[in-house]
Amino acid sequence: MEEQNKGINNSSLNVMAGVEGGHDGLNPITPKKFRKKKQQAIDIKKLACEVRESLRTSLSKAITLIESASSEHKEQAQQLLQELLPYTGNSIRIGITGVPGAGKSSFIEAFGTLLCNMGKKVAVLAIDPSSSLSGGSILGDKTRMEELSRNKNAFVRPSPSAGTLGGVHKKTRETMLLCEAAGYDVILIETVGVGQSETYVRGMVDFFLLLVLTGAGDELQGMKKGIMELADGIIVHKSDGDNVRKAQKTVREYKQILHFLQPSTPGWMSRAIPVSSLQKTGLTEVWDMICEFETSIKKSSYWDIRRLEQTKEWFHSMITDHLIDSFFNDASKKTKVKSIESAILQGEITVTQGVNKLFY
Repeated sequence: MEEQNKGINNSSLNVMAGVEGGHDGLNPITPKKFRKKKQQAIDIKKLACEVRESLRTSLSKAITLIESASSEHKEQAQQLLQELLPYTGNSIRIGITGVPGAGKSSFIEAFGTLLCNMGKKVAVLAIDPSSSLSGGSILGDKTRMEELSRNKNAFVRPSPSAGTLGGVHKKTRETMLLCEAAGYDVILIETVGVGQSETYVRGMVDFFLLLVLTGAGDELQGMKKGIMELADGIIVHKSDGDNVRKAQKTVREYKQILHFLQPSTPGWMSRAIPVSSLQKTGLTEVWDMICEFETSIKKSSYWDIRRLEQTKEWFHSMITDHLIDSFFNDASKKTKVKSIESAILQGEITVTQGVNKLFY
């Protein structure tokens, strides 16, 4: 028997007696429950003062507060805006649009750097397209505007479009006010530029720039007419190398067509200028055009009229957004929508009848 036991003990199948206590002799530890870190209360008055002092981290924090979907943050954001409202409205707001590949980011970096070197403070609100599937966005504009991002007189803030028409974020207007309160002289708003409702962009800026390319074959087609009528200035971009002659020809063509279009701004004839961001040519001419525009329109008082109209449009768009949010956040409405949706999909009622059931 001893020999048999001795054989088992020497076998690899033998199980040794365990050590008393926890794993590896350690005492068992009760796992801690996850506790959500309590957020510190935001001192709105202090944040407003820091924004006015043009502290970048505080401005970024304020913009994040503005863009937050939290109901608590929304209320705090409005308090912050109320504090800063008297210090807004002193900048020139420039919208920049164009098809993907037109070089909007390259132009903004070259143009913004020029303005910074002139002693201007430039804020860039760059909008990146959001995915319709995941809702995500790359937000790569800071990478593309590396030189401008490092400039002490510049502030570059990328934001997702979040599906908003016109390729701008819903909070772009409020973000623009924060940048003005922080002392930025020029606000550049780069849109997604994919042919969405450009009137949305036009409705928040003073000067609207359209970037176009040569050799695309559609310079003067009717598909561009709608956007061209909104533009105060047209930039024929990438006018360098072998493309210079083509760019000059395209500029002449745009100048001819602009005479037949209704001006975007009363009292101002839109212009076309060849620009190369690579060789830094034409940038000074663009700024001179914008300054001339500002002087001319302020003399006619249309500058203030346009801004008042834009504020009114903003108010009405906010009403629409609020109605949509309140409708879809109503639990009883959600249930009714599901029920009517099911009836529509089963062919029991038409879509129009379904909508009528919801509201009448």
